[in-house]
Amino acid sequence: MGSHGTEKTVTGWAARDPSGILSPYSYTLRKTGPEDVVIKVLFCGICHTDLHQTKNDLGMSKYPMVPGHEVVGEVVEVGAEVSKFEVADTVGAGVIIGCCRECAPCKADTEQYCNRKIWTYNDVYTDGKPTQGGFASAMVVDQKFLVKIPPGLAPEKAAPLLCAGLTAYSPMKHFGLMDAGLRAGVLGLGGVGHVGVKLAKAMGHHVTVISSSDKKRAEAVDHLGADAYLVSSDEPGMAAAADTLDYIIDTVPVSHPLEPYLSLLKLNGKLILLGVINQPLQFLTPMVMLGNLHTATS
Repeated sequence: MGSHGTEKTVTGWAARDPSGILSPYSYTLRKTGPEDVVIKVLFCGICHTDLHQTKNDLGMSKYPMVPGHEVVGEVVEVGAEVSKFEVADTVGAGVIIGCCRECAPCKADTEQYCNRKIWTYNDVYTDGKPTQGGFASAMVVDQKFLVKIPPGLAPEKAAPLLCAGLTAYSPMKHFGLMDAGLRAGVLGLGGVGHVGVKLAKAMGHHVTVISSSDKKRAEAVDHLGADAYLVSSDEPGMAAAADTLDYIIDTVPVSHPLEPYLSLLKLNGKLILLGVINQPLQFLTPMVMLGNLHTATS
């Protein structure tokens, strides 16, 4: 890949237009800065956001684009001021690789809320180079945005936790949904939904999976350990479940009505919106106001 501090040529799989079809693409990584870490990519998960971006569903895609932001790799080079990582460490990178380091969120160690954060791909780094993701042989990442993968965790299993896992876990932590005995709803059983069920069960929550059809019932109950399964078109079932849930993790990545799910929440319940949707969502405000409900994102 080249010597220390020089640009390195790598090969990735890039989308070149909104068809989303990936093909081999060679490009150079940015020069390794003092706090940068070069990683050899070992595994990279596939997130629904990768599909949105490669197909320009959000109207902001720049091509050629190498997607991938659930990355696990091996450290092969570190900058002169890197203190957290060493060569041969197994590390993970997520959806952000840079920030301004100057704003209030950055100084409070909440860099994900920095208005000048730099996305892992489909963005531009401070040197003017386009950022490219983990569907590639190597990446350069600021040490601030890397984590060590524990030795007992298989790297291929760690990769999805770097986006899907964090997306589900972060709001649970932030909104105080960590105590055992809570009653949870997980709306949609895609990547984030799968991890949401597993996390909620690990915290001792009673978990109801909510889906638009019955086809994922066995997967939810038998394989993931959900306690209940609710089909959203089952009016008697939805009515019976009204006012029973402390929170709902809504992972659906397409526009959908919110009223049927708001009615499932208890007083002071929380609806956590995690699906990336390119259309406005609508709901009647009295449903939120009268139940003192909370809608939030991660």
